[in-house]
Amino acid sequence: MNAEAESSTEDPSSPPTVPSTVVWCGGRPYVLEGRAGRARWMGTDYRGRPESLSSAELQRRGWSHHRAS
Repeated sequence: MNAEAESSTEDPSSPPTVPSTVVWCGGRPYVLEGRAGRARWMGTDYRGRPESLSSAELQRRGWSHHRAS
């Protein structure tokens, strides 16, 4: 683990805030896209269609740094 991650003060239950971070939610990957003034988590729904989630929605649905087996 790097020193930056070790000294992070982020809430571990909240999704990361670093752009291009990948997390898993509902068995599907989501990547954080940074946009001017507003970041969003992009992934696909169960039919493969693009889906955008806020950090709050991702947290409500449950997320992980690792793919569930």
